[in-house]
Amino acid sequence: MVYFDLNNEDYRTKIKQLGDNDLQLLSYDIRDFLLTKVSKTGGHLASNLGIVDITLAVHKVFDVDRDRIVWDVGHQIYTHKILTGRAGGFDKLRKYEGLSGFPKTSEDASDVHNSGHSSTSVSIAMGLAESRDLLGEDHHVVAVIGDGALTGGIAYEALTNAGVRNTKLIVILNDNGMSIAKNTGSMAVHLNKLRASKKYQIAKKTIRAGLERIPKVGGNVYSKSARIKEIMRYAMVQGSLFEDLGFSYFGPIDGHDIVELTEFLEAAKYIDGPVLIHAITKKGKGYRNAETNPDRFHGIGPFELETGVPIAGNTASYTSIAGETLARLPDEGNKIVAISAAMSLQVGLEPFIKGHPDRVFDVGIAEGHAVTFAAGLALGGMKPFVFIYSTFLQRAFDHMMLDVCYQKLPVVFMVDRAGNVGEDGETHHGIFDLSYLGAIPGLTVAAPKDGEELVKLIRYAADKDGPMAIRYPRAAAVYPDMESAMAADAGQLALSEILREGTDVEIRAVGRMVSTALEAADILSGENISVGVAYDRFVAPPDSVSIRRAVAEKKLIVTLEDNVLAGGFGDKAAAIVAEDDNKTGFLKLGWPDEFIPQGSQDKLFGLYGLDAAGVAESIRKKFARIC
Repeated sequence: MVYFDLNNEDYRTKIKQLGDNDLQLLSYDIRDFLLTKVSKTGGHLASNLGIVDITLAVHKVFDVDRDRIVWDVGHQIYTHKILTGRAGGFDKLRKYEGLSGFPKTSEDASDVHNSGHSSTSVSIAMGLAESRDLLGEDHHVVAVIGDGALTGGIAYEALTNAGVRNTKLIVILNDNGMSIAKNTGSMAVHLNKLRASKKYQIAKKTIRAGLERIPKVGGNVYSKSARIKEIMRYAMVQGSLFEDLGFSYFGPIDGHDIVELTEFLEAAKYIDGPVLIHAITKKGKGYRNAETNPDRFHGIGPFELETGVPIAGNTASYTSIAGETLARLPDEGNKIVAISAAMSLQVGLEPFIKGHPDRVFDVGIAEGHAVTFAAGLALGGMKPFVFIYSTFLQRAFDHMMLDVCYQKLPVVFMVDRAGNVGEDGETHHGIFDLSYLGAIPGLTVAAPKDGEELVKLIRYAADKDGPMAIRYPRAAAVYPDMESAMAADAGQLALSEILREGTDVEIRAVGRMVSTALEAADILSGENISVGVAYDRFVAPPDSVSIRRAVAEKKLIVTLEDNVLAGGFGDKAAAIVAEDDNKTGFLKLGWPDEFIPQGSQDKLFGLYGLDAAGVAESIRKKFARIC
């Protein structure tokens, strides 16, 4: 039964008049709505099912147009979007020109901050709160942060700073024991103790006196909720970490009890200084499949609602090939170790975990630590493979440069989801890594054109004495014959290879774009333009000898990469071409110097002229001008 019309309603004002029972019914409708829509479009499901009740309480207590609510991680914002009148856009969730899966101020100003990465909400909220105070304004500032985000170091930098400055802000800790995978680290242990604690260390009269000092609402809160008295008895002891940081700590409370949540939020509004409300939730709440497998339903494509089975089925991918290859590597002395940042399964490490559980380190959402930790492991004689998505590895640039590459340490960076990633959009496209990786002295950077090449490069990197990065896309890949691929000689790999001969044009393609280059060459073959294709296996160092050979022989050199043009492979090749006095034409093809929107990968490649037809057209026009 549907109780509320979500598609055509904006609830930011209406929710203030809803009673407790109506809010509970609204939570049922929202969960049903999310399941119906996300099962068709894909998206971040389990986290959004878990945060429904917290979002309702926030909207009940605060004015989301006047108060400033910051969501961390931003993919937990679906319920907020529904309540602010955007439910009608969920049919195009994460599609080109459709509703974003993350906060988007251009959709609604109440989203406050365009965020796609983790652990930043308290910093943003503190900045908003300090700005409010300096400008003499009086609205509330709230950061809603997941416990997984607390594994990121910047969250602690902000918490300690807010505590020292006694900044008036409210932090809601959405504690479901998960980030994407199950949380690790001492903070997870501490939160487990908070969840389990039943100690009674504070006298009843002390609790009552403390609550009743809260102006306007304190006495009423105390008298209405026996649960609050129980919570406060032991939270002041077990919550001492947050108290020591300078926060008034409330919790742990039931994050699915809207009444209790609203009472605590109302109380927090009247406390001067920073407040942390610790709410316990269940990731995937209300959908058995997501409750049982929250990591699988964290970010998921379309699926059968009744069974939870993906509609597209399971396909081979670069990610799965990378994980299986690592698990098969010969490892004399057991020196190979794997590191991930809260995403061991998502980066394909399951086979390695099964075989070597003691040599897998999930450090949480702490990419900088992951890289510097890998440096320490390498200094200690190990061979670390660091598996991190391209967009998240950006956070660790300084650690890569100085802790690993400056030291010339044998760390291998497995840069997953490089290039165009599709529906996750601007904050998640990995289109900058060839530029920032290529700027680091001494770092070897490679990009495989297919699954078999990925196996070769991993085997090559395993024996390499020095730092190396292998970047590969979020894409399906044909599984190679692993037995023969592992047996083949990978000791020496050429910097580049000629895959197709041509007399007029040579396309120098990187990674996944090799197949696009070959298709474009086929298109042009019937137009009296002879096009050759070279696979540039290594971006850094580039194959200067082969590029100079092409300059001497061809009328036009074309570089093609799934990366921004600024600082990418094309710029490296152009520098080599410019060193010689020649009349050869040169064309760089890649992403423009801008943030690329969300949309399917095929849609975006076509829109920006980076599919086979677009590449052929660009070559056709350039060739006509130079000839």
